[in-house]
Amino acid sequence: MAQVPLLERLGLHRPELRAWAMYDWANSVFMTTGLLIFPIYLADVASAGSPVAVATARYSMATTVSMAVVAVLSPILGAIADYTAMKKKMLAAFALMGILATGGMYFIERGDWRLALILFLFANTGVTASIVFYESLLPHIARQDEVDRVSTAGYAMGYLGSSLLMVLNIAWIQKPALFGISSPEMAIRLTFLSSALWWLVFTIPLLRRVPEPPLRLEADERPGLNPVAVGFRRLRETLREIRVFKHTFLFLLAFFIYNDGIGTIIRMATIYGREIGIERGALLMPLLLVQVVGIPFSFLFGALADRIGAKPAIFVSLAVYLVISILGYRMTTARDFFVLALLVGTVQGGSQALSRSVFSTLVPRHKSSEFFAFFSVFEKFAGILGPAVFTIMISATGSSRSAVLSIIVFFAVGGMLLAFVDVKEGQRAAREAEARLTDASASRSSA
Repeated sequence: MAQVPLLERLGLHRPELRAWAMYDWANSVFMTTGLLIFPIYLADVASAGSPVAVATARYSMATTVSMAVVAVLSPILGAIADYTAMKKKMLAAFALMGILATGGMYFIERGDWRLALILFLFANTGVTASIVFYESLLPHIARQDEVDRVSTAGYAMGYLGSSLLMVLNIAWIQKPALFGISSPEMAIRLTFLSSALWWLVFTIPLLRRVPEPPLRLEADERPGLNPVAVGFRRLRETLREIRVFKHTFLFLLAFFIYNDGIGTIIRMATIYGREIGIERGALLMPLLLVQVVGIPFSFLFGALADRIGAKPAIFVSLAVYLVISILGYRMTTARDFFVLALLVGTVQGGSQALSRSVFSTLVPRHKSSEFFAFFSVFEKFAGILGPAVFTIMISATGSSRSAVLSIIVFFAVGGMLLAFVDVKEGQRAAREAEARLTDASASRSSA
């Protein structure tokens, strides 16, 4: 038997697959700088003089508003992108908004918490909206038998890219004088600039090498119609067809629940660590560990999915997250935080990459942006609920510890719903929808 080439085993064996994965490499620096370093800077500098719990509440509020904006806009924008064949243009526009806002964080100084929240709102909106259109390209470039490997390769590339930049950023923050930087605060501000530049440069391969999927009109559509009107009509049609794609939407519901737990852990980790008294320096190295560990484990989850299936592999990750939630509730020291970071690194990329790849096989490709917008909506509303729980629990108890324990419910309920998803039946419904469109196009051509 011929040996499969390494790049094919990794899911990076064609130029368009590598270029697509590079956008994970590009935008993932915001996931470290914007979602991990920024909360520390918000608490220690931008909100200087305020209790840490107040900074936590402000961060939760900005996250909630940003997620709500994307959740409301992305379904209609996704439908418009499908009708106009503008997935890449939409991606570029939102990426540019996020890049400019991230670079603007350089100008945040002591006490500028209002400016910090505004810039974070625009940056977070830009990155999350751009990912909608990025992910909608996946079913167009990857075959069903390779989509798990391609998706996990994207996450692994994201971890690798963000790790490389984060090593430099942490060195700046820990030893600013060694690099001729005036202070740790200035070093953090420079991390925002470096992240914006990194994001900009490494977005270019996708824009150049990944083809825009061809326009495919439905039976009641023709070129030249008002794209907004068509977008709303497509959205209404998809909602009416929910029974046809019942396993797709059941998967979305399961994803909504368990991803709420994942997203809350990602977004609230550093500011929770600061609240219980872990020093800034002790928080940064474990965060780098998450990125480094995530590289091989993302690839390993792709291989695991090939062996046992993507859905069982997701169950494995959810079981680990249950353990993480319990340990997070008991966390008191920097060593505890280090152990938790190690565990998160083993499952974070794999769980999310396989969720993305499973969903990509459950959607009709001519509506990929619209369906991935729903994926984004469920993901972003999960991002609303988790931070909202933290805000409520902080107000009620004055501490985030009880909120951490409540995350267990999200993993348990999400896993139970996932058990009822019939992936093969969902894939069959999606392919039948594509076949109906092909038959309708053939009928119009012959007429």
